[in-house]
Amino acid sequence: MRLLPLALLLASTGALAQTAPLTPEEAAMRAHVAFLASDDMKGRAPGTPEYDRAAAYVAEQMRAAGLQPAGDNGTYLQSVPLASAVPAGKGSLTAAGRPALTFGSDYLTSTSFLEPDFRRSGEVVFVGRGVVDAANGIDDYAGLDVRGKIVAYLYGAPASLPSEIRAHLASGDTKRATAAAKGAIGVIQIENTEQTHRYPFSYLMSVYRSPRMTWVGKDGRPHVAGSGAPSIASLSATGAAKLFTGSALDWAAVVKADAAGQAMPRGATGVRVSTKQRSRVTRFTSSNVVGVLPGSDPALKGEYVALSAHLDHIGISTDPTLPKGADRINNGAMDNGVGTAAMIEVAKQFAADPRKPRRSLIFVSVTAEEKGLIGSEYFALHPTVPQGSIVADVNLDIPILSYRFEDMVAIGADHSTVAQAVARAAGKRGIALSPDPEPEEAIFVRSDHYSFVKAGIPAVSLDTGWKGPGKAAVADFLEHRYHQPGDDMNQTFDWTAGRMFVAINHDIALDLADADARPRWNKGDYFGVLYNGYGAK
Repeated sequence: MRLLPLALLLASTGALAQTAPLTPEEAAMRAHVAFLASDDMKGRAPGTPEYDRAAAYVAEQMRAAGLQPAGDNGTYLQSVPLASAVPAGKGSLTAAGRPALTFGSDYLTSTSFLEPDFRRSGEVVFVGRGVVDAANGIDDYAGLDVRGKIVAYLYGAPASLPSEIRAHLASGDTKRATAAAKGAIGVIQIENTEQTHRYPFSYLMSVYRSPRMTWVGKDGRPHVAGSGAPSIASLSATGAAKLFTGSALDWAAVVKADAAGQAMPRGATGVRVSTKQRSRVTRFTSSNVVGVLPGSDPALKGEYVALSAHLDHIGISTDPTLPKGADRINNGAMDNGVGTAAMIEVAKQFAADPRKPRRSLIFVSVTAEEKGLIGSEYFALHPTVPQGSIVADVNLDIPILSYRFEDMVAIGADHSTVAQAVARAAGKRGIALSPDPEPEEAIFVRSDHYSFVKAGIPAVSLDTGWKGPGKAAVADFLEHRYHQPGDDMNQTFDWTAGRMFVAINHDIALDLADADARPRWNKGDYFGVLYNGYGAK
């Protein structure tokens, strides 16, 4: 999932529409995408009848390929209980003795899955960026007592960190969990220059009324990371200046230090805030689609190599700025109809081959990726095969197949021995492996393979690369089609490139499934150690 990528230079893709007759595999792949991305599917949003139709389609393709059902109760569907929260009116944020703050320009309050009539009051302690990481010697809470307090922190994490680690530490889930562990009762995120560049406050306002979503646990409680210190509000840069200028904290010094990447003042602000926000919380069910191809080696068939692809997309646009009569259906052909189609074709290749892989393969078409990797997180934590038996994940997400790619980017592979399988599969077909051209986007922590990483499972997700016509093709897609109605069947597809994408992912999975040794994390790898992965310690 690529949220608001950085602006790329507009350029012609230089790709020509495919005119040669399609091979049977290419035609099948195109047919899958045409069905999933048709207007009748209305963008495949989780919780809609159209998503359920898409799930039924994938289940039927798994059945036809000969995969065994691996969902609930002998079916291909794993039920995923979900909760959705939307604001019931505007919230409020006040601070006695401080200038009045304006909703929408100075602050936005947060919805709550757990407290529909959410209220918090408390003293505010500023904790820099709110990052604690022993591995890198960072502790923004050092010397501060935040028990029973509300912590405020700036967006982001130190720029000196590797991009993937930085993205992990900058995430709201990580920061809330840290605050909760320190005894805080709520958090406030503050806009800084970095956030303005990537997610300006005006964007946050534009999506304020959009539903937030999470999965619901077996105990009936919606899952919320760091639930003891929930998000209570976001402050714009101007709102933060109103709230903290003249307080016990030298706010001008904070802003100056942040801009320079230097240590900033932290501590009690002397400001006490009160907030409230009512939410409408609804519950519904969606499905992951799961099929298994049993392995052939009695000693290894109890281990599984997963292939995952998200099935959902973002549905129908409610953007009030679109002109009357404009196309509002976000079809999601590349994102992720193509990835789903590729996964189906990989399954068909394996099932048709009389020589079965030694380890078992589990194919997982997941829901609610666009809402925050929810379906994959639920599956990784509640797998339909024995816990701990999944040894690797190969994720297929939004390959841009409008051109004949010359290279690929193996997101996440370098953290484990999965990298060797990827190199062999790509090299066999003359496809180069390139470093991530946009490390600041940190895709490693923002697509479904990361749910498996957090379960300690080595994982990779392959992107088509920027060599040759690639950079221009990617720029064109992101500018004109990503999360827009233009991501439909009217755009250019190169189905021969699609066949290559299928073949490489097939061979990676086969390599991992047939190896004598299970995939293992690189010794001392940050994420392998963090999530107690095999081989990391």
